[in-house]
Amino acid sequence: MTVPQGKIGLIAGGGDLPARLVGAAKASGRAVFVVALEGHCEAPDALGAPYEVIRLGAAGKILSRLKAEGCVDVVLAGKVKRPSFASIRPDLRGARLLAKIGFKSLGDDGLLRIIGQELERDGFRLVGAHEIMADLIAPEGTLGAVLPSEQALSDARRGLEIAKVLGRVDVGQGCIVQQGLVLAVEAIEGTDEMIRRSAGYARPGAGGVLVKTSKPQQDKRLDLPAIGITTIEQAHAAGLAGIALQAGGTMIIDRAAVIEKANQLGLFLIGLPETGSTTHE
Repeated sequence: MTVPQGKIGLIAGGGDLPARLVGAAKASGRAVFVVALEGHCEAPDALGAPYEVIRLGAAGKILSRLKAEGCVDVVLAGKVKRPSFASIRPDLRGARLLAKIGFKSLGDDGLLRIIGQELERDGFRLVGAHEIMADLIAPEGTLGAVLPSEQALSDARRGLEIAKVLGRVDVGQGCIVQQGLVLAVEAIEGTDEMIRRSAGYARPGAGGVLVKTSKPQQDKRLDLPAIGITTIEQAHAAGLAGIALQAGGTMIIDRAAVIEKANQLGLFLIGLPETGSTTHE
């Protein structure tokens, strides 16, 4: 997909993705300004672009700063822990946003949609991370050298169905299934903690499968679920057999390195179509 030229405003949370996006944007000749979310973006100095640290609730300041920097496109990327109401400390614009969605939707898909609408209302073009780095999106089929067993494929299909149900009610974007049993579902704790928690419920025999999928109603420019090398390492430590991702609806950060790590640790990695059918090609 071709993205128009112009300065990119990156609203950055934690993890490796923001720095990779900055690098990709600069490699394509585009300038970047970063709004580093306070308490979420761990090392803004390492991002490689001018930045300002701004708290999540200061929506007015975020928007005015992006405008002052002349940003054309805005990307939201990186991990943001679901905040408590007390920690947000909204400014006037932030308070108006919270009033629109109600506290019950705080941090969920509803909040992200409202943020996206506000950005577009202020004249920015909202872009997905995958529009800047096309190789982020998980493709369909088996990736790497390890093939899933028939039991693993069955668990993956069941997990995809479960994760979609969770997504429809705006709860989480993943689950872990072993031998037909649901060991864990993702909620407020996030993927990393879900994986660690699942190890305590594992059964003897073939390991379980981590399934990640976007929510059915999700705007794919916002908060697509992602895995990276750490996910592979944690899945291995928890005794899982592999990871199944919704093709076209999830992201793999540093795909080549992730596949190499999965191969080294003996985990399969597969992209499933939304229907849940599978292919080894």
